[in-house]
Amino acid sequence: MTVFLRRFSAGLVAASALLGAMMPAAEAIPLLNGFGGPSGYGPAMNCVHPNDDGSWAGGPNATGAAMAIPITTAFPNGINFYGGNYRTMFVNTNGNITFRGGLGTFTPMPFPIAEQPMIAPWWADVDTRGGSPPTNNNICFYVEPNRVVVTWNMVGYFASHHNLLNDFQLILTSSNTCSNNGNFDVEFRYNRCQWTTGDASGGMGGTGGTPAQVGFDAGNRRNFVALPMSRMASILDVCRQTNVPGGQPGLWRFQIVGDGDILGCTGAGQPCTVPGQRGLCGQGVQVCEGMGTVCRQINQPGPRRCNGYDNDCDGTVDEDDSLCTRNQVCDRGACVDRCMGELGCLTGRTCTDRGTCIETACINVMCPEGQRCSGGQCTGVCDGFSCPTSRVCRGGRCVDPCAGVTCGEREICENDPATNLGRCVPACQCRPCGPGQSCQPDGRCVSDPCVGVVCDTGQSCNEGRCVDSCIAGPDQILCPSGEVCERGECVPGQRPDAGTPRVDSGTNDASVSADTGIATDRGVRVDVGQRVDVGQPGNDVGIFGSANERSGCSCDVVGVTAARSRMGLLGLAFGAVLVRRRRRKMA
Repeated sequence: MTVFLRRFSAGLVAASALLGAMMPAAEAIPLLNGFGGPSGYGPAMNCVHPNDDGSWAGGPNATGAAMAIPITTAFPNGINFYGGNYRTMFVNTNGNITFRGGLGTFTPMPFPIAEQPMIAPWWADVDTRGGSPPTNNNICFYVEPNRVVVTWNMVGYFASHHNLLNDFQLILTSSNTCSNNGNFDVEFRYNRCQWTTGDASGGMGGTGGTPAQVGFDAGNRRNFVALPMSRMASILDVCRQTNVPGGQPGLWRFQIVGDGDILGCTGAGQPCTVPGQRGLCGQGVQVCEGMGTVCRQINQPGPRRCNGYDNDCDGTVDEDDSLCTRNQVCDRGACVDRCMGELGCLTGRTCTDRGTCIETACINVMCPEGQRCSGGQCTGVCDGFSCPTSRVCRGGRCVDPCAGVTCGEREICENDPATNLGRCVPACQCRPCGPGQSCQPDGRCVSDPCVGVVCDTGQSCNEGRCVDSCIAGPDQILCPSGEVCERGECVPGQRPDAGTPRVDSGTNDASVSADTGIATDRGVRVDVGQRVDVGQPGNDVGIFGSANERSGCSCDVVGVTAARSRMGLLGLAFGAVLVRRRRRKMA
C-alpha cells in the first residue's frame, strides 16, 4: 500500500508538472529591476538563501536566525503602520514582510492575527530549493532613499516544486504628503501567478487546500485589510486585476496615512449608481472609504438641456421644445430643424409626422438614455465632439472636473483620465515635476516656456504663448450640439453651419436687421448680401468674429454676411446663419 501511495503521489506530481507546462502564464505588469546582483533585484548579500519557511539571515549563504533589515535609509523616521513606528523589517520566504520578527508560518491564517504586523503580497508556502537560483527562484531586497523593494523572483512552492512559478514584488515608498510622520505608500506588482498552495497546506499540484492571502495586518486583531479573493482559488486574479483606475493588470497600490489607515481598497474607480438619485445625479464612481468603497455622486442637478439626459435630475429626460432655438424641436436628445413647408429638409433628412427634419437613417431608431442616434447607430452623448482645454465631457456636458473638489494642504486637483473625475494629488512641492517642467507656487507643474506666463480667462499657455481655449483643429468640433465655445466654456448657442445656410426667423445669438445691417443685441455691423465666411469647421466663427476676436477689446468683422430669402406671402427678408455646430511541517 505504501509503495502504491508513493507511486500514485508521484504520478500526480508528474501530471501536475505536465499540466503546468501546458498552462499559459498569467503574465501581467513587469517587475522593477536594475538593483544589481545576479537577478537584477538586489546585491547577492541582500538575497535570501535557498530555503523553505525561512527568512533573510544575513546573505545567500547564511542560514541562521532571521535578521532585522534597517529601512531608515528609505525612511529616516521609520514608518508608521497602524500607529506602530518601525525602523526595521524582516523579509520572509513565504511571501511577506514583518516588523517584530521573522515569520515561518506557511499556511496563511485569515486576518486578523495577533502580535505580528505584516504586509503580505502573497502569503503562501513558497519553497526556493528547486529551480536554478540565483537567477530565478530567489528572494532579494533593495533599500535606497525613499524606497524599499522586495522581489520574489520566479518562486516555486512546497515541496521544492518548480513546475509552476509566481513572480511578484512589494514596493514601499515615502508618502507624497510632504510630511515626516511616517506615512508611506505600498505597491504590489504581479508579473506571473500560476500556483496558490503548497503541498503541506492541503494543496496538490499547486492548487487546492488553503490558497494564498494578500493584504495587511496590524497584529492587534482589530486593523487589517485582506483582498476579497484571499484564501480562495481566485487569488490568481491579482495578476488580471488592479485597484488603480486605468492601471495595468497586476498593479495594486495603497496609501497608509495617519495612524495606519489604508487607502487603496479594491473596486475604486468603477462606475456605480447613487442610491436615491435620478437622472444624471444617479451617476457615481466607487471611491475608497475606510476598508471598503462607497458610491460618490459625480453630477449635480444642472440646467435642462436637449441632450438625451435628465439633466435637472427630476426623473424625466428633457424633451421640451423650448430648449432649442426658434424653428427647431427637441427630438430624442437633439435639436432638429422643423420642416420648412415646401422646402422640406436637406438631403439625408426626412420630415417626420412632428414636422421635424431628422436623419433618414435614424427615423426608426430609439436610443437609451445617455445615447443619441447618428448615422442610424446609437452613440454615446460624448462622441462626436471635443471639449475646450481643461474641460472634460461627462453626461454630454463639458465640465470642469475639479469643480466642487476640495483638496488638503499641499494637494492640488487634477483630472483622472480614466474616470474624468477630479482627484487630489500631491502638489509639486511634494513630488518632482517631469523633464522640461518647473514647479510653480500654486503646486502645479508647467512647461518651462510657460513659467511666468499669465493668461486671461478662457486662455491657456502653449509653448509660452496664450492660446484661446476655444480654438479647434480643422477636423475637430468643440462643445455638444446646441452649444458654442466662449471664453473656454461651452454655453448655449448655435455654431455656424459649414453647409448651405437656410432661412430662419432669428436665432438666440442675435437677430440681424435686413434694413440696417446691424446685429441688434451685440452691436456688430454686418454688410447685408455678402457670402457667409464660416472659417474652419468647429471654430466659433460667425457674424461676431472668432473666439479670439470676441475676447479682445475691439473686433473687425470681415467677410460676414446676412443671407436673404423670402418666406410665404409676407415677403419679409430675414438674415440667418444655420447653426449646429470607466502538512508535514510544524510551526
